[in-house]
Amino acid sequence: MHFGIFSVGDVAGDPSSGHTPTEHERLKALAEYAKLAEDVGLDVFAIGEHHNRPFVPSSPTTLLSYIAARTEKILLSTSTTLITTNDPVKIAEDYAMLQHLADGRVDLMMGRGNTGPVYPWFGKDIRDGIALAVENYALLHRLWREDVVDWEGRFRTPLQGFTSTPRPLDGIPPFVWHASIRSPEIAEQAAYYGDGFFHNNLFWPKEHVRQLVDLYRSRFEHYGHGRADQAVVGLAAHLFVRKNSQDAIREFRPYFEASSTYGNGPSLEDTMARTAMVVGSPQEVIERVLAYREHAGGDYQRQLFNVDGIGVPRKTVLEQIEFLGEIVPVLRKEFAAGRLPHVPDAPTHASLIAAAPEDSVRTQEGSR
Repeated sequence: MHFGIFSVGDVAGDPSSGHTPTEHERLKALAEYAKLAEDVGLDVFAIGEHHNRPFVPSSPTTLLSYIAARTEKILLSTSTTLITTNDPVKIAEDYAMLQHLADGRVDLMMGRGNTGPVYPWFGKDIRDGIALAVENYALLHRLWREDVVDWEGRFRTPLQGFTSTPRPLDGIPPFVWHASIRSPEIAEQAAYYGDGFFHNNLFWPKEHVRQLVDLYRSRFEHYGHGRADQAVVGLAAHLFVRKNSQDAIREFRPYFEASSTYGNGPSLEDTMARTAMVVGSPQEVIERVLAYREHAGGDYQRQLFNVDGIGVPRKTVLEQIEFLGEIVPVLRKEFAAGRLPHVPDAPTHASLIAAAPEDSVRTQEGSR
């Protein structure tokens, strides 16, 4: 099972100090968080893609390439790659290039994006969101697996005899997670291709999360990719931890209440009780996260934590990552205990190579 951190890259003021970081400060801090995450033993760093303020990561591959050059082990991912407003040809090329530069330490999470005004900036209509996600990913899937592609669809110009470059490292495309909060069509899409399904369950009660994950699992089995409990599932959580729960709640409350995402809604306590927000001591975090098996309908493969954003300052975020360095080894041990032997591990480039037919794996010189 993989544990890591993810960010959406928002720029927000600290309600305690009044300081708002610059875009430059925010981007440099994100790279610092990724490096510390590796240093404390986490498995994954993921960054979102946004093209509207107050967010800064408009080019995830640029940031992840910068991080790849400064790290050695951590898996670099996205918490959203916009499959709707990006050209699938550009996604194919950008992420294959990143995959080469990072020596295979790359996967990505496809998302539709829920910010209506962004769509027309890229010549799209949010009302076509599902159709764009389905068509664009169908093309991307082929671009990474076929050397020469002829294709015609609804949303972009046709392709004739097209080859995306560079080709995926070792002939193995990056693993793809399809992310959704509420759309059964995306769970169906993930199941159809045998890809991963990531439920960004920060704002939803566990009953809703379980319903969508169960749909994905059943359809994964329907399409012949394995048993339902072998489907590849990821979950999210919002984390704030201190040595005791009283300090954690007292310190986090101003950020929660000032947030445009959480403020003016249910209380912090209600949000913690109903969703995947965890604010408390290390032991409380461990107990809450272990209970996420219920959200996932059994064993799952990836758990990502959001520890930055909504104005939480850099120093505090670094402290949160240090806490995770102490918490994650316990979670790893507890999740491993009783894990069914037929449930797959979290996918990596090496595991995908091992599972691939021999004639589909290539070196830079040709077929192995």
